[in-house]
Amino acid sequence: MSDPIRFYYRGAVQAVTDAPPTRTVLQHLREELHCTGTKEGCAEGDCGACTVVIGDLQDGQVGFKTVNSCIQLLPTLDGKALFTVEDLKQSDDALHPVQQAMVECHGSQCGFCTPGFVMSLWGLYLKNEGKAGHPQRKEIDDALSGNLCRCTGYRPIIEAAERMCDLPKVGMDRDAVAKPLQDLQRTETFTYSHDGQTFYAPRTIAQLVQVRSDNPDACILAGSTDVGLWVTKQMRELGNIIYLGRVAELKSMSEQNGMLEIGAGVTLDDAYAAVCRHYPSELSEMRQRFASLPIRNAGTLGGNVANGSPIGDSMPWMIALGSEIILHGAAGRRTMPLENFYLDYQKKDLRPDEFVEAVRVPLPRKNARFRTYKLAKRFDQDISAVCAAFCITLDGNIVRDARIAFGGMAATPKRAAKAEASLNGQPWNEAAMKQAMTLLAQDYAPLTDMRASGAYRMKTAQNLLHRFWLETRSDAPLSAAAVNAFACL
Repeated sequence: MSDPIRFYYRGAVQAVTDAPPTRTVLQHLREELHCTGTKEGCAEGDCGACTVVIGDLQDGQVGFKTVNSCIQLLPTLDGKALFTVEDLKQSDDALHPVQQAMVECHGSQCGFCTPGFVMSLWGLYLKNEGKAGHPQRKEIDDALSGNLCRCTGYRPIIEAAERMCDLPKVGMDRDAVAKPLQDLQRTETFTYSHDGQTFYAPRTIAQLVQVRSDNPDACILAGSTDVGLWVTKQMRELGNIIYLGRVAELKSMSEQNGMLEIGAGVTLDDAYAAVCRHYPSELSEMRQRFASLPIRNAGTLGGNVANGSPIGDSMPWMIALGSEIILHGAAGRRTMPLENFYLDYQKKDLRPDEFVEAVRVPLPRKNARFRTYKLAKRFDQDISAVCAAFCITLDGNIVRDARIAFGGMAATPKRAAKAEASLNGQPWNEAAMKQAMTLLAQDYAPLTDMRASGAYRMKTAQNLLHRFWLETRSDAPLSAAAVNAFACL
């Protein structure tokens, strides 16, 4: 039996029964609901013209997050609230402060991207509701990191982000949203079928194990930031789909035995926030540069790890720290070092009935030195040419445990076994570092593609190891800022 897709939009509960499970939220908005303020630009979550805000219950309270509607599948809205630019219209037909600020600051020219910018700014407005003053410039930049504009040059839009906080406040009645959402919550697996294709959204780990066991060939869907592109760009037929986003246990995080355990359903933004509390200087830039805020709001760390892209930015630093992955199937759980999970290009040690349940990230250890670096053509929202991570444990000045991992250098995220072996037991000095730099050429044979040549990748990988030594050597260590300045000379 098929359940209807139920979500709250524009003051009413919408019930959908006749849409394909791979119908996107954007398509439904424009073609069925005829709310055309939300635009399609890239259809891959890069330009932000399709940005909407999703409301979801969290411990009885409604939380709001910006996402890209062009790659979110419609059934994932079940039990949630959807907000688009049409919702900002006030009862007296006045503009919302976000819209008024965009008008006053001349933040729109051709106007195509404007609704997406407005929704990103509204997400920031909601986040700062009740706070005095303006959001910090870094917070504004992060909120707008997923929106592209060809006309304005961004300055007037940033000014609008500040101006909107000076205008008379317009509050959000969160209780009015929470009540219908409470009525929409399910306890059993949500099953939606159309034209021979079924979308499953289990609520518990036990339900997920059963659904996965019954459907070993089904497509696992987490944040849809990658699978969504299979639909919009590759026109793939996904078959049955198992959605992890409603399993409560997968959204938990806990610290135990020196490890931070992060459920596979925890969003990238929340997961990185938790890890950055322990590694603030080492991972804060990586968090900011890992895609845009709407992508981080939708995607999950577990999904990123399960995807296992050789150019993914999470795996190198997780492997360098010695992280573990927890898999769950009909036979129970099993745990392994993360680097052992990746067997070959897009090939993983994952049985047909298994799914990724969680990852475990080691907490900071005494005498450990850790850094991660990303090289890409743009600072924001760009895929890495090389992503490097280094972690060494020092006994005095002797290296006892060297862990080096790279993305973009091989068919999988991969450790540098020879370079590591050359460092272990040696003083952490320039000679040992240079020997390890040389051995990286034996650990990797990087490919040439549109992002970088193999020679560039090798040279920059070696230089990043040199940079790591400059930042962590015992004699007059340089700060990261000083090394950055040195690198620009």
